[in-house]
Formats: sequence, structure tokens, C-alpha cells
Amino acid sequence: MLLMAIAFIRTIVLYILVICAMRIMGKRQIGELQPSELVVAIMISDLATVPVSDIAIPLLSGVIPIMTLIIFEVTISFLTLKSEKARNIITGKPTYLIKDGIIAEKQMRNMRYNIEDLLEELRLKDCPNVADVHTAILETNGELSVVLKSDKRSVTPNDLKIKPNQESVPLVLISDGKIRFEHLRELNKDIKWLEKKLADRNIKSTKDVFLFSIDSDGIITMQMKDGAKN
Repeated sequence: MLLMAIAFIRTIVLYILVICAMRIMGKRQIGELQPSELVVAIMISDLATVPVSDIAIPLLSGVIPIMTLIIFEVTISFLTLKSEKARNIITGKPTYLIKDGIIAEKQMRNMRYNIEDLLEELRLKDCPNVADVHTAILETNGELSVVLKSDKRSVTPNDLKIKPNQESVPLVLISDGKIRFEHLRELNKDIKWLEKKLADRNIKSTKDVFLFSIDSDGIITMQMKDGAKN
């Protein structure tokens, strides 16, 4: 029983430590990690499993290497932020695979990128025809950025000399029955305004509302909780 309790506590400690490490590295998906960040993430996950799987190994044997990697990653991030030369060495530089509508064969060979890889990535970017591409850049995280030729891109309001109202992210005022007061303040409204909007819809309690949001045009989107009556 004691061994189980120790294993439980060690697992929680290492879990919290790994979560902190990932938070320090920033909010990125796996596919968006730079090579150095991906290496650190893999090493941290491996190091964390060692003390968890064997309680005979001191907990510090996992904590110290993880802390070392975190400090190292923060230092590397600071260097790449301040030094372009260090950034180019550690993370590399974006590479043109298509420039001025011409495929850069030499660059593709250097990056070990074949034509099928390029066409696949273009299809994923909703650009099935390579002839429509003016520029394609392979970013340092492996993503392909695509710029279409001017006569192939979608028409924008600016092309039509139209100035539409700027859209913004809809503000959630009620989430699962709870009022988001910070969003009310951002909207320059108070609780009385919200209560009136609910009363207009014959809703007596915010606890019955699953979602209540409002967009930049003042359009309200609302959904009641399961079983709640509107």
C-alpha cells in the first residue's frame, strides 16, 4: 500500500513538472514545434517515465534532468530571440520551394523534398494546381506557406473598393450557466442588460443557459441546457 502511495505521489509530481515544462515552451501543436523544441519535448517525456516506472530510482533522477532541459530550452529561446545568427543555426531558415512561379529543384533536393511531397502539401492548402502558385516557402517548422498568383487568388472587399465593418470574435456572456463578467465589461454592458436580454426570451435563470454569445453585429447566439425550457 505504501509503495502504491509513493508511486502515486511521484507520478503527480512529475506530471505537474512536465505540464509546467510544456507551458514554458509555449502553446503550440506538435506539428508547429521547432526542431529543438521537439527534441526537448521527446526527451522530457522519456525522462519522466523512468522514475514513474521504477520507484527504486530517486525522484531527483528525473526532476533534475527535466529542469536542466527546461532551463536549456529557455536559454536557447532567448538566444534565438536576440540573435539572428543563433536562430539560423538552431532553427534553420525558411526555404523557397517555388519562387516567381518556378519550382526550385536544387532547394527541393537539399531539403529532400520530392515533387509528390510538394503537390500533396499544395492540395492540403486547397491549391491542386501548381501552376497557380507564385511562391511556396517551407517554414522552419515544416509547414508550407503558399502565395497564389494575383489572378488566381480570391477576390477581397478591397479589390471591389468595399469597406465592410471589421468583424471581431464573438463574446461568450454565459458559458454552461456561468456568467462571464469579464466579457460583459469588455462589451460595456452590465448584469441588468444581460438579465433583460434573457427576460425578453422568457428565461428566468442563467443556470438554464448552456451558451449565450454576441458577435460584433449584435447578433445573439443562444442554446439552452438539455432539459431546460426556453
